[in-house]
Amino acid sequence: MKVQDLALDHRQLFSLKPETLEERITWFYQLTQNSTVTIKYILTLRVRYQLGAQEFAYILKDLVRYLFLNTKATRTMKRFFHYFKDYFLDLEWKTLSLKLFSVRSFGEKAASLVHSLISLVRPEEATESSPPSLDRTKFTQ
Repeated sequence: MKVQDLALDHRQLFSLKPETLEERITWFYQLTQNSTVTIKYILTLRVRYQLGAQEFAYILKDLVRYLFLNTKATRTMKRFFHYFKDYFLDLEWKTLSLKLFSVRSFGEKAASLVHSLISLVRPEEATESSPPSLDRTKFTQ
């Protein structure tokens, strides 16, 4: 069976019963291990819940928790994790926030920003790869 055959379209996501969707999305993830698409499917069900379908309140909670806590962080997870805050305890949420947005990546982004700002003001300093060394011959003359 092809991955395209397993995929759900928007009509199915907004018309099928919760039990059917839980089964199909779980089955999809087990066969493909595609956490990005799985998160998007579950986010669509969260939208359905927000539109008034109360039976979708905590749909696939165990799968969401597994994906966020036990798999490698993806761009999709970082982008949409705020929508799943009520699936986690406060301590788990703090841990998850640190996992997805580590201090190291923040520091690298901040350094990159500072470097780009310096290059706007002083382009000659931004191109230097190492600090200038003292050349003693300049001072002896």
